[in-house]
Amino acid sequence: MTTNLKRKRVEGAGSRKNPKLADRHEEPDWDARSSKDGGNSSAGESDGEDEEEWRGIGEPASTSAEVHDRQHSGTKPKKPPTGEELRVIKDAAELFRSSSFKLQIDALLPNVRPKTSRIPPLDRFLLALHATIMGILPVPPQHPLEAARKLLKKSVSVPYVLPLPLEETNWKVAFEKPAEIVLVGSWANKVSVKGKDGTKFGVDLAVEMPNSLFQEKDYLNARFFQKRAFYLATIASAIKSSKNGLDAQVSYQSLSNDTRLTKLVVTHKTDNSSNDFTKLHAEVCIIPILSTQSPISLHRLSPTHSNLRVSSNSEDESKSAPTPTPLYNHAFLTAMTPRIHLLATHTLKNEAPAFSDALALIRVWANQRGYSGGSRMCVRGFEAMGPWWSALLAFLVLGEEPRVAGNKASRRKALGRGLSSYQLFRAALDFLSKHDFEETPIFVKSGSGHQFPPDEYDQKNGPIFVDSSSTVNLLAGVPHGSLDLLRYDALKTLEALDHPPAGSDAFTDVFLKDHRDLSTRFDIVIRVDLSNANPRNTSVHAALDAGSPSNALISSIGSLTRQALGNRCKAVATLQPPSETRELSQAHPSSPEVIFIGLIHHPEHAFRLVDHGPAADETDPTIRQRFTELWGDKAELRRFKDGRIVESVVWDVKTIDERAHVPGMIARHILNHHFGISDASIQTWQTSFDSVLRLPESISKLYSTSGVAAGFKAAISAFDTVVKSIKSLDEELPLALLSVSPASEMLRYTSVLSPTPLPASLAPLMPANARYMSPIEIILEFEKSSKWPDDLRAIQKIKLAFFERIATALMAAIGGLSARVVTGDGVSTSEVLDKSYLEIVTPEGWAFNARIWHDREATLLDRIIDNTAGVLPHVTKPREQKKGRDFYDAVEARMAYTRRFIHGPRHHRAIAALCHHYSAFSGTVRLVKRWLASHWLLQGHISEDLIEIICASLFIGDGKVISAGDDAPEDKRANVPGSKERGFALVVEFLKEWKWEETLFVPLYGGEEAAPVSKIPPTSTAGSNVGVWKVATELDGTGRFWTSHGPDFVVAQRVKALAHATWECLQSMAQGQLDVRAIFTHPTDDYDFVIRLDSKILPRYSQNVVLDTTLLSNHGKYANLPEATDNSAVRPGLDPAGQLFNDLQRIYLDTFKIFYDPFGGDCFGGVWDPSLNKPRPFRVLGKFNSIPCKKENDKAKETGQVALNKGAILSEIERLGVGLIKALVIHESG
Repeated sequence: MTTNLKRKRVEGAGSRKNPKLADRHEEPDWDARSSKDGGNSSAGESDGEDEEEWRGIGEPASTSAEVHDRQHSGTKPKKPPTGEELRVIKDAAELFRSSSFKLQIDALLPNVRPKTSRIPPLDRFLLALHATIMGILPVPPQHPLEAARKLLKKSVSVPYVLPLPLEETNWKVAFEKPAEIVLVGSWANKVSVKGKDGTKFGVDLAVEMPNSLFQEKDYLNARFFQKRAFYLATIASAIKSSKNGLDAQVSYQSLSNDTRLTKLVVTHKTDNSSNDFTKLHAEVCIIPILSTQSPISLHRLSPTHSNLRVSSNSEDESKSAPTPTPLYNHAFLTAMTPRIHLLATHTLKNEAPAFSDALALIRVWANQRGYSGGSRMCVRGFEAMGPWWSALLAFLVLGEEPRVAGNKASRRKALGRGLSSYQLFRAALDFLSKHDFEETPIFVKSGSGHQFPPDEYDQKNGPIFVDSSSTVNLLAGVPHGSLDLLRYDALKTLEALDHPPAGSDAFTDVFLKDHRDLSTRFDIVIRVDLSNANPRNTSVHAALDAGSPSNALISSIGSLTRQALGNRCKAVATLQPPSETRELSQAHPSSPEVIFIGLIHHPEHAFRLVDHGPAADETDPTIRQRFTELWGDKAELRRFKDGRIVESVVWDVKTIDERAHVPGMIARHILNHHFGISDASIQTWQTSFDSVLRLPESISKLYSTSGVAAGFKAAISAFDTVVKSIKSLDEELPLALLSVSPASEMLRYTSVLSPTPLPASLAPLMPANARYMSPIEIILEFEKSSKWPDDLRAIQKIKLAFFERIATALMAAIGGLSARVVTGDGVSTSEVLDKSYLEIVTPEGWAFNARIWHDREATLLDRIIDNTAGVLPHVTKPREQKKGRDFYDAVEARMAYTRRFIHGPRHHRAIAALCHHYSAFSGTVRLVKRWLASHWLLQGHISEDLIEIICASLFIGDGKVISAGDDAPEDKRANVPGSKERGFALVVEFLKEWKWEETLFVPLYGGEEAAPVSKIPPTSTAGSNVGVWKVATELDGTGRFWTSHGPDFVVAQRVKALAHATWECLQSMAQGQLDVRAIFTHPTDDYDFVIRLDSKILPRYSQNVVLDTTLLSNHGKYANLPEATDNSAVRPGLDPAGQLFNDLQRIYLDTFKIFYDPFGGDCFGGVWDPSLNKPRPFRVLGKFNSIPCKKENDKAKETGQVALNKGAILSEIERLGVGLIKALVIHESG
């Protein structure tokens, strides 16, 4: 291709000049030219022959005159891109997702690898360490306990493993000079990657123990591991000695808390010597290994062999066949494979050029998700899995070894060696997201065939992934739950690459973001304290095979919990603290006292209430026995409506909120029944989050005892009843009713508190501060008619007539129903604004506000706004005139019309569809609303509709995978949270990181046809109430419709600070110290003044998240009689505190900002406008209460300066709130 792009210049053309200034406009330096490719350049290029400037594909060649003119016109010709540069540009787009993505990868890789300039001190230290180890004096054979006592005098304990040696032991331990010392692992192959949380680079130093130290039967009862432990302790003692001059610190570390995998960790003291490699941030790990030529036969270490001889008290167990020890054998084999893995990785690195970079990418990805060590909880089984990531890429490149010789059908095809690093990385994720390790074992392609027959690997013992040497199963000991989580994370990553999350970059989300946070990763987080665990069934053999009783216990917990939950969860993962280094005087690692179990829901199955087991006529008794052993006393024989009689487990729940607890209830039962872990040692946070969305217990008890139906379903049922009642009045109305549209959060499952009615019979029993009745907004649409007037004021009068006719007919038809016509809002005096509605209170105590939608209003309002009202079509439009009150009234009415009748119902339908489609969406929205309201930001500064849209963005993403109205399965997207707690944490994380200048686009309406928005007038952006957030939908491309009136810069900054503080609070979940109430408790110290209201007379006080329950008493003089009051009348929507807040916010808009919790808040917080603190010249209509500045002295002249009169303003507020305001607290600034 490049030859077609190059044209030779004509003879005599001037030579090309390359001024420095031209470098600024050259193509980016891709740093991709290699000496190998450079040898393919044409001879003309090497001889300095000039070429014509490349003008692009399809451009004609220039003539010599044109070339001459360009060379002498002052424009310097550009050098055409070389073939290599063109190939790199093309590859960047095709092989690396995009050219920018490739550049990001190129920038990332050097930052996760060790700096070569800091390696020489390490090399010198390794030479000194090699000399020290080779110079250790031999230790003659001796009894293991005697040898341990001698080393203990030097403060070095020997990390003997279970079963520990006894005095009767007849074998001995010794030390001889190592047969060889060699660097192994990722450091030797130069594929090391920086770990998380400051984890140091690991420099693995394999010390091969001489074969003369071992006997043929050392594979039995951990004799090899005992000799290995003494060998390691002897090396530790020599390095610790100050005589060798190493100036090193040495400690033990047991990977996965398995004493059989103990290694020495050597670091250098910071002394700035020539051997000081502390700046490299690395540590040397000394690992004793065994030669493959040792006396121990390899076939004794197959997965089916039993190498632990444990005496049993049970006659049945003693007579049964020996139980295999796959984990014990795997630990043994790891002592033979470091050199094998070193050579295999080196070969693959040379054969596949992109292998090193792909390995770095997959390990960075894994580190960000807890599949490695660090200071935080790591996924069980993945702490020391470095060789597995390399083997995973080897499997993709080389293919699979057929399980049956000559059977190519069972072999997975290789991808080849020519893929780019990104392609290999993505192929690995694709494999992990699709492969089921529980069903299909993996055998990496091996040049020598199978070392052990594939049939010897039993799927019941765990997942199978055999390396390329066909020696070791790299996934031995890794729980299936951890691999389920790995599959889920891989699927999430692929989704993020194809459909980046809202407000996030794909590269950042995949490689740079830390995904180990518990609250955003799992739907349910269970913290388990193991200190008092008492397992029902204990097995000495299982403990020895796992390496310790602690490892056996944790493995059993994860396995049984996953078995009990079944298909309720996509992943049941166990997280535990990573292994830590310990002093040489401590032989064994400390057992973890706390673990976490993370559940990721499968929404279709997670919340079912019945688990079915075997039928009553099951012929195999072992099946019923296993079921009853798993569930204990919860299992019972039940007969169902279809006639079946089966063993079953039923989970009793009382509310919808409790149904979301079923997976957690199952985990609790398993932990209690099988492991004796009490409820006090099991910690979850679901109940705490539920409590902030409920009314106080005393109020809820009144509803339950009175038999009043409450909740979302009851509200929807009441709405359906009202609709039927109104539609039955068609004969009494002049126009037929077409539809009744809901437009209330209480009818779409997103109100903070569950809807509750207030019937007349219950109102007297309620305390005065718990008698709030929240009205439900509905919209009536009548059939079109030409009889509607063309005057906006007349239209409003006609609506009043309709309301009066409907109210009269309803009260006549339904006994106990009351209906009133409300004619204004008490604020606006506009005659064209739709401010009247019909207030309906049903006999059951539900309140509805009905408004009439007449589409002709929009046309008439647009004419006023466009200044064409009363102008005939053929008449020239009058010139621009000064905008009067009619114009501004029309703008206000048009905005109210659009929000109330266009966007409102459409928004309601979209949100209601999401609530039905995603089980966690409703709870997420309610928690976020409660959180913002409890911190005095909701409604007054941030609209509830806006919060619903922001929460929707986390569920529907970019809308390309699934739409709000789609009937596809709920779990099609992996990034969708399955619980309200996780959804809440994700929203907090988003608000913490959201960059306001970037518009958040939410495809909320799915496939619904978007209406044109050109007629919607722009909102006013004057003053300080300008919204800084941009949240766009299909109907609002500007992103300003829902944010035009807030949040402004001050409020948005508060939200970000609040999100940061809440995020820090959520992090305490890892320590078990999360206080949910603290998240919803608002501090008031940063306000300039706080207005305290009288809680006893606030109808909504019972909704307060931090209320004082003693104020909810309804007792009068006598304890058995309610307080006699005249305020028991039902008043829908009466909220004195909210009305006072709205008045203060409107009156003092330019003086201070005021904040308030609309759900039962009993305080206002005010912050003075800082721009008013300095004196300024007096002017008429200054928009704030001012007072003349005092003169410095009597002789000083009048300056005419005025200052904010704070005292007078506060006095005005007290007068406005007489009867509501109890106290006004002023906080001194500074």
